Amino acid sequence: MSTSSKPLPDQRPAIRVMMMPRDTNAMGTIFGGIILSHIDQAGAVEAHRISKGILVTVAMREVVFHEPVFVGDLVSFYADVIKVGTTSITVKVVVESERRVTGNAQVTVTEAEVVYVHVDRDGNPTPIEPK
Repeated sequence: MSTSSKPLPDQRPAIRVMMMPRDTNAMGTIFGGIILSHIDQAGAVEAHRISKGILVTVAMREVVFHEPVFVGDLVSFYADVIKVGTTSITVKVVVESERRVTGNAQVTVTEAEVVYVHVDRDGNPTPIEPK
């Protein structure tokens, strides 16, 4: 198991996804790009709790995969806002995988900080509009 931070036991995931065979790479594990896509979505779910309007992803900081994800795993993406700036919101996403096929062991897969910027319809950064 990694030394990554764990979500609080009573925290609810922003999203949960059952990994399917269509998500595998050539090694038979879940393709990292699938996990990255879900990290982005989970972060956006949390960022939209803070701001209305259009938010775009501008950065995903250092994603290191500590454990593989397998077909049949139930993967939870926990998201917490860690910084709100004038035009940006930074969200930390922790990814946990429940090994349902091999006895329900819970492992930390990875974590990332994702930065979203509030933009107008022309794509220009604008001050965050609180909900």
